[in-house]
Amino acid sequence: MNLITTVLLIATALSLVLMAVSFWLPQMSPDAEKLSPYECGFDPLGSARLPFSLRFFLVAILFLLFDLEIALLLPLPWGNQLLDPKMTLIWVIAVVGILTLGLIYEWLQGGLEWAE
Repeated sequence: MNLITTVLLIATALSLVLMAVSFWLPQMSPDAEKLSPYECGFDPLGSARLPFSLRFFLVAILFLLFDLEIALLLPLPWGNQLLDPKMTLIWVIAVVGILTLGLIYEWLQGGLEWAE
């Protein structure tokens, strides 16, 4: 086997073992202290299940989407060293175009309006 296959197999096996252990160990000795919620050493003041604004969630998802876009496009100045820089530019324009169309769609649907 080559090195990449070996590393992938070891990483997969280690991940599976750690997941199994993390599910198995807490179930060995559950007690009231382990099962109770912990809030900075105090009893919780209220329920942890508070209502969450869907508008805030949509804006947060859009922020993450465009943040990922910037992270993917950040190494673009070094794109001229690739085999076909013109094709790279075409793909970048396509990705930015699709994301821009999605942003325009959200804007027109009112997804970016905070108050109605």
